Amino acid sequence: MKLKDFRKVEFWLATLLFIIFSYNLVSDTNQRNDGGIHEQFNTVGISYSYFFNFFVPKFLYILAVYLSFLALNFILIPALIDRKREALNYSLIVLLIAVVSLVLGIAKTYSHTYELLAYKTIQQGYNRLFFDAFNKTALMVILISVYTCGKYFIAYLLKNMDGNTAVQRQMKMDLAFGIGFWFVGLFLWITSRSNFQFAILWTMVVLSAVGIVIYSLYYLLPELYRQQKKFSSYFWHIFVISLVLMLPLCILALFFFNRTSEVIFIVALFHLPTQLLVSIPLSWFLYRKRVLQNSELTSLRTELGKSDANLNFLKSQINPHFLFNALNTLYGTALQEKAERTGEGIQRLGDMMRFMLHENTQDKISLIREVEYLNNYIALQTLRTSQSADIKIETLIEEQFENYQITPMLLIPFVENAFKHGISLQKPSYIKISLQVRGNVLFFDVSNSINLKNDNDPEKLKSGVGFDNVRKRLLLLYKDRHELIIRENAQEFFVHLTLHID
Repeated sequence: MKLKDFRKVEFWLATLLFIIFSYNLVSDTNQRNDGGIHEQFNTVGISYSYFFNFFVPKFLYILAVYLSFLALNFILIPALIDRKREALNYSLIVLLIAVVSLVLGIAKTYSHTYELLAYKTIQQGYNRLFFDAFNKTALMVILISVYTCGKYFIAYLLKNMDGNTAVQRQMKMDLAFGIGFWFVGLFLWITSRSNFQFAILWTMVVLSAVGIVIYSLYYLLPELYRQQKKFSSYFWHIFVISLVLMLPLCILALFFFNRTSEVIFIVALFHLPTQLLVSIPLSWFLYRKRVLQNSELTSLRTELGKSDANLNFLKSQINPHFLFNALNTLYGTALQEKAERTGEGIQRLGDMMRFMLHENTQDKISLIREVEYLNNYIALQTLRTSQSADIKIETLIEEQFENYQITPMLLIPFVENAFKHGISLQKPSYIKISLQVRGNVLFFDVSNSINLKNDNDPEKLKSGVGFDNVRKRLLLLYKDRHELIIRENAQEFFVHLTLHID
């Protein structure tokens, strides 16, 4: 949900709440339910009017809160955040506080007239009522401003969360669920005609819990998880945060509840157990569940990537089935004609094809078999170049290995590329191949001269079999267990692969 769409939801939600409060107020006119205020007037002997001493002041208070929210949340604070007409908007906020304080002060002189008799002079009573109205207005403006700034801050975080749309979408869903839970509870409190102070307490505690859960899921727990911290560390973090939140919550409660020490106890009674028994376990459970789900998804993606890489690799090779009969025929013909070199080449090619058919599809094969395939390929290519004195092929490939396992067809693309682009029958050229194993680390080096293809050569723009494929397979199958270095200049192409094998 975009910020513009969320603002529409806010407007209609605020309007709905205003209508609900107003409806409850109007529906109480038949029963004259004023919460016992008329008794206060009767006690001090002042005439009481339900309409002027309760209904109108209460409605003015609801209207003032509604209009203040609209003005601050949709006009003044957004303009200040965007740094538009700052002097004018600050002046309008001051004017808003003055007007709302005056309206609430006048309303309170009607709803709390009986309190005037408790002061030595009427003027002192008026001063106290208007001062209380000013405090309440200032607090309301601060709360709405904090809410609006928090909303824009969350929108900023979502917008700049490293482009991770999945995390942004999940955070939006969590916020929407939390706000929806708060609103449903608030609606039930209001429709059940409970004391207004319970709705305030519900709002403070639930919104604090929503904030703690969001902070835990997206900031605190990921950091503690990276540090491999246990649940106890997380618990004490949130415990301290909950204690710190007690101070502003108690200050807010003092403006809505009777100003006694009982307020601190009431807030603590609802706030601390909620955060410790609900927010902490809920956040921990959700985060652990999501980590497990992400791990499973990562594993599935890896397996899918492996399958895709292997499939792409196999597609890039020649399917040997249809070649075997032809190769056997050619091999027999070469022997009959006493073409030994040709027969040897056909035999090696047949061995390579069998390897590709029977072992290339396995996840791991013996390193010995991989080296045999590599030697067959080199020997086959050497048959073509052995008659040229200007072509030098040097190999240093160990033959004795322990029972090491390796993913098939990882090494051959580099050798194939060397023969494809490094050998010229018209110019001096060379290839050097080295393969050694020390401990469980394989060192593989291939260097070759560079011979540019003719413009009409169809192989000029082709890059050999599977360089990109090999890189992808290494990242998937040997992540953090390999090092691939490729260097090229005008005369030489060089590949160095270090691989930790099993």
